[in-house]
Amino acid sequence: MKKRTFIAALAGAGALPALPAAAASTAPRGPALLTVTGAIAKANRGKFDPVADQMMHKQKLAFDKAWIFDYAALTALPAVTIRPTLEYDGKVHTLKGPLLTDVLKAAGATVTPATRLALRAVDGYAAAITGEQARARRYLVATHLDGQPMALGGLGPLWAVYDADRVPEMAGKSPAERFNSCPWALYHIEVT
Repeated sequence: MKKRTFIAALAGAGALPALPAAAASTAPRGPALLTVTGAIAKANRGKFDPVADQMMHKQKLAFDKAWIFDYAALTALPAVTIRPTLEYDGKVHTLKGPLLTDVLKAAGATVTPATRLALRAVDGYAAAITGEQARARRYLVATHLDGQPMALGGLGPLWAVYDADRVPEMAGKSPAERFNSCPWALYHIEVT
């Protein structure tokens, strides 16, 4: 992805479509870091705009309504801490953030075992998991790595991740295989 295009997309996030009056009071104050679309019961932003939502447009996304989270909204949710062995250096690291299921609940999604979740990163990588996997593996939307907020350009600012060391069917796999369904630089979740 070209840096100029990415920066323009981030800048365009500040020019989100107008919100209905009822949703305006729930709109985040900071820039949107995470957008949840699909089977959600509420919205705090308008429909997809192919001009303002350039990154989503290039990734062929569209929606009629969405729930967006800024950093403050995500860090206001109850946080969980995990200590998985990461594939990048083979060492145990501390990750902290709200449970993915709590994020989805805050967005008005009802997550059942059969719910399908598409977790999408800024580079276009997308992982598909079920509601059952999200619950059983205790996926986080991690905001912190080793006590520090994660930066864009590293693994952040958000990472959909779980503690693979504690999930029996994943613990025996190589670190690289454990994290195929864990996109870093997470920015969009589609619920179906």
